[in-house]
Amino acid sequence: MHHWLESCETDFLLFTQTVCPYCTRAKNALAAKGLTYTEVNFDHEGELRWEVMRETGHRTVPICFDMRGEVPVFVGGSDHLLIYLD
Repeated sequence: MHHWLESCETDFLLFTQTVCPYCTRAKNALAAKGLTYTEVNFDHEGELRWEVMRETGHRTVPICFDMRGEVPVFVGGSDHLLIYLD
């Protein structure tokens, strides 16, 4: 997970899965605000999912980080992101 946090050069970092309406909702919300994001799909990174869950305590997708500051900010899931963006 730390590799992704350190190398991300977009506004947000999203950990997602392919079949996930909440992930789509999060991506659409970011796009509507003109914010960029990097998507890491857990379907292709199985071990990473458990690492991210351990680090954040968040068990569902998406798992969203705001990368715009000096340090990444864990936002939470889709519902949390929508509130955060308001």
